Amino acid sequence: MIDFKKIKEEYNLLQRKLSQPGLSLNKKEYAEQSKRLALLQTIIEKINRIEEIKKEIKKNEEIIFSETDEELKKLAQEETSRLKKEKEDLTKTIKTIWEQLSSPKTETASEVLVEIRAGVGGDEAALFAKDLFEMYQKFSQKMGWQLSVLACHPTELGGFKEISFEIKGKNVGEYLKYESGVHRVQRIPETEKMGRIHTSTVSVAVLEKPKEKEIQINPKDLKIEVYRASGPGGQYVNRRESAVRITHIPTGIVATSQSARTQISNRENALSILKARLYQKIKQEEEQKLGRERKSQIGSAMRAEKIRTYNFPQDRITDHRIKKSWNHIEQILNGDLDRIIKELRKNTNL
Repeated sequence: MIDFKKIKEEYNLLQRKLSQPGLSLNKKEYAEQSKRLALLQTIIEKINRIEEIKKEIKKNEEIIFSETDEELKKLAQEETSRLKKEKEDLTKTIKTIWEQLSSPKTETASEVLVEIRAGVGGDEAALFAKDLFEMYQKFSQKMGWQLSVLACHPTELGGFKEISFEIKGKNVGEYLKYESGVHRVQRIPETEKMGRIHTSTVSVAVLEKPKEKEIQINPKDLKIEVYRASGPGGQYVNRRESAVRITHIPTGIVATSQSARTQISNRENALSILKARLYQKIKQEEEQKLGRERKSQIGSAMRAEKIRTYNFPQDRITDHRIKKSWNHIEQILNGDLDRIIKELRKNTNL
């Protein structure tokens, strides 16, 4: 049963919001909100018509039960049948529009940038950063998405201080947006001789990649440097002098890439990372203007700022946002992430 009162309340709230003179929304968000308002207005108009029909039907029923003129009663009955049919059609239309507004979009961001950074815990944090990368890599394969590494900084033990990669595919943004935050791991490191459990943190940021028309960068605002890739070798690092560092001078945002084979490819990768970070910064500034100031997704990677804990000794993963736990850590790290994401998507408070 559709709650007409709820629809009217949302319509009035959204109408007041969009009429605020100091409102700061990007073109895409403003267009989406305006479209929703227009659809809500259509529903409101049909609701008002249904209310009128109910009154007309009531009057006709009074005529049918009290009038002695058979011709007049017949006209009232015919009119009532027509009105009931109109009411039924209006109700169906309202239901269709409301389902369109209420259901999640079938297609969301088809391309995102994911950044994973080791936080507290030194080498163990870097090793877990690699575990998380491989989890997203296997989950992407399972979902039929394409994953490409843009930049990474490996450690001597085979972990990652930081790794940035893009994922393309259907509903990527809708599934992975819940992964942003600090992931905490509790386990006995391979290098631990005393068998003690260590606690480390890794931060994950999922950034929407802007379309070309959504963000424009003046080439004069960019400082581009080329240098030799550092760190141990491997499939993610190129040993030749082709690494690229790009600095956006007005904001100080820096992006690097050294994983591609050519300087041109690394330059494209670094620019792609830079645009995503700059786009995120712009979106956060717009939210601050609306009084919804929040911390960046990366945070400071301290232990208290956690969204999920991976407890290896107890073979348990806990998501602290919905206070739910799952067993079989190894299966989940092997790409079986959808059962966690499914629960997160069902929670409307996130």
